[in-house]
Amino acid sequence: MVIVKKIVKYLFLLLLSIISYVFIAIGISYITVNKQTSVLTPKKIYLSSNGVHLSIIIPTEELSVKLKEGLQISPDDKYIRFGWGDENFYLNTPTWNDFKVKYALGALFLNNPTLIEVSKTRYKDKKWISVPIHKNQLIKLDAYLTDSFKADSFNNKIPIAQNIYPSSLLFKANGSYSPAKTCNTWVNSTFKESGLKASYWTLFDFGLLNKYQ
Repeated sequence: MVIVKKIVKYLFLLLLSIISYVFIAIGISYITVNKQTSVLTPKKIYLSSNGVHLSIIIPTEELSVKLKEGLQISPDDKYIRFGWGDENFYLNTPTWNDFKVKYALGALFLNNPTLIEVSKTRYKDKKWISVPIHKNQLIKLDAYLTDSFKADSFNNKIPIAQNIYPSSLLFKANGSYSPAKTCNTWVNSTFKESGLKASYWTLFDFGLLNKYQ
């Protein structure tokens, strides 16, 4: 009976911790940083979400030569999408039908390697959220994205061989995945460091999307 009580106690504390984490995450996401926006914003980038996972889309012509290296961009590729995430989760869970608790727990509690997903398209999607940006912000954003790629000894991006995502390229990334640094916090940090309006910190996609809708 004593063991049962302890198990119930620890389960309750775990559940309470998770609920507190979620509520705190929601609250913090409404705190806005970089509220000041320049009146000179002749350029645009875009945000997209699959309902959970945020990505950044940039017109190909706005990318630096360094960032474009290794991305296999063709003349028809007008927009490039960047997403960041846990490598093991990406490779082992291509669809929710492949979901397993061990992959989710590994992404949250293990020091797993990360990757950057890159995809290309010819056309702008109506569902994308437009983000006005000026030249200096774009330069900072480009540099942040470039530095997010892990490089080999020749300073080249490191591709990940895979046939799970036929429309995407995967590359080794810097940083490790954790409850404090997720796919959405990475996108939000990219915006923060670039001087764009962003959340102080956000776990959920709506934390950043709401700033531009």
